[in-house]
Amino acid sequence: MSRRRRVAAAIALVCALGLSVAPGWGTHRAYAAPKPPGGSPLPAQDYGSPVAPPPVELPPGTTRGSAPGGGSAVAQGATDTSLDAVRRHIDTLYQQAGSATDAYNLAAQRTSEQKARMAQTAQALVDSQTRIAALKEQAGAAARAQYRSGGLPPSAQLTLTGDPQAFVDGLSRATKEQKAANGLLQQLKDTQSDLTTYAQDASTNWKTLKKNQSTTARTTKQIKQKIADAKTLESGLEADQKARLAKLEQDAVATAQTAWLNSDAPTDMNRAPSAAGAQALAFATEQIGKPYVWGAEGPDSYDCSGLTSQAWAAAGLPIPRTSQEQWRLLPHISIADMRPGDLIIYYKDASHVAMYAGAGKIVQAPRPGRDVTLSEAGAMPILGVVRPDQ
Repeated sequence: MSRRRRVAAAIALVCALGLSVAPGWGTHRAYAAPKPPGGSPLPAQDYGSPVAPPPVELPPGTTRGSAPGGGSAVAQGATDTSLDAVRRHIDTLYQQAGSATDAYNLAAQRTSEQKARMAQTAQALVDSQTRIAALKEQAGAAARAQYRSGGLPPSAQLTLTGDPQAFVDGLSRATKEQKAANGLLQQLKDTQSDLTTYAQDASTNWKTLKKNQSTTARTTKQIKQKIADAKTLESGLEADQKARLAKLEQDAVATAQTAWLNSDAPTDMNRAPSAAGAQALAFATEQIGKPYVWGAEGPDSYDCSGLTSQAWAAAGLPIPRTSQEQWRLLPHISIADMRPGDLIIYYKDASHVAMYAGAGKIVQAPRPGRDVTLSEAGAMPILGVVRPDQ
């Protein structure tokens, strides 16, 4: 059988094993837990499933979509109080879309990694099968040689010789042959064991692949639904309501930024970045004006962690793809010590990330419908700060 046909057969075996494996087999593999902040920046990942964001209810006085007859989804006489409730709700929907996007990105990355593992396992299966065939051929050759010599093992042949020198020479040769035979049998046993392990890995990898593919499909649906709900609310507003909503958003950002500057802002707002941090920041600022697209990591569009991960990759330091993994795996630093190039993680679920640009500003890919921009660092609830080159 040609090598190409053996690879194809092994891949078919991988799929067959995956489909026939018993329920519950190998659906989760444990990996080493990350070291505490300050340790290795990229320990092995835990391959657990992301938790989907909870649903939210529309604020009072609003509906999903336009009212019958094409009327506004928000009452014509809406007060600033009710409009602010709509603003907060829209923000919540986009935040939940961001959480689902993080789950999608992680599952998509794991799917890609799992496919690579499956290809490696298939190749290992082929190599093991080839090795076993070669070992069996060696064993067969030894058996044929013994048959040609009369079928007697070397030890029995030695006892029949009457020549002392031939006995000594034969004893040395028989010892080597016996050692070689034992080694051959051990290699065959070890290779058979490897083959069993690779087959088990194949079934485990197949189950994990299907699980990650299921996660990407589920989170894709969640993302699209959250974005659609937010757009429905926005499109249901009249022109004057949209203008008032934009003013309310500006006021909310200004209030949050002022509160942050008066409480948790860095003691030195204009620290010098590291050399790598300056490179990452330069890359991020060059992307200003490009649109946010969930799941995107350039070069024409980005989501929040797509921007930060690509910025640090451009600085020569690859970091995890998602905001939650960036928060989990990268060294934590205090907000007071923050410098340009550091990453600010937002919200309790670490579902948003931006790059600190200095002077109380961040570069971020904010949400669907908006572009990469320079924003106020304190406009969203800060979970913490990480430094990729710590």
